[in-house]
Amino acid sequence: MTKKERALKAVEALKKEYPEAICSLEAKNPFELLVATRLSAQCTDARVNLVTPELFSKYKTLEDYASADVKDVEKIIHSCGFYRDKAKSIVGMAQMIISDFDGRVPDNIEDLTKLPGVGRKTANLIVGDVYGKESIVVDTHMIRISNRIGLVNVKDPYKIELELKKLIPAEEGSDFCHRIVLFGRDTCPARKPKCDICPMADFCKKVGVK
Repeated sequence: MTKKERALKAVEALKKEYPEAICSLEAKNPFELLVATRLSAQCTDARVNLVTPELFSKYKTLEDYASADVKDVEKIIHSCGFYRDKAKSIVGMAQMIISDFDGRVPDNIEDLTKLPGVGRKTANLIVGDVYGKESIVVDTHMIRISNRIGLVNVKDPYKIELELKKLIPAEEGSDFCHRIVLFGRDTCPARKPKCDICPMADFCKKVGVK
């Protein structure tokens, strides 16, 4: 079985398992999703979703964030970890979007990664979820599972992104990544993957299928 064939099987198997490819982070607009994704670094989505309601209710516009006192933001997001860096980058993102991008969250990875604290993982999420463009979000779940099932044989996130873009149909990439996260939590965690109930067991290299 080629990697391309295995990738297409994975796409279809996860579609059946998770018909609704839902982003775990809760947000009502592009900037809120950008903020939530920044907060999710080294933090669970569940924790982020507990913190953001207060943040989003206090700061409603880009201008609110751009003029916010970083210390006040720190207090709200403290439980997300690395709160000083995250607070600084959240305020900085708003300021830069206003000054450099006419108040609109950029729609491409090159510009998004110019924003403070924004790497390719976050940029891909915004590009795919907000603008419907080709994207592959490489988080810990994707690194682990894409290697386990035999789509890639590398741990570097950027290399994984490039390899998967060759294997996953462009229109499926964003949803596939959301499904991988759900699958990683439910069935294929780092320890003790549930191979006996896995919808991809028939073609997963980990369980011996070549």
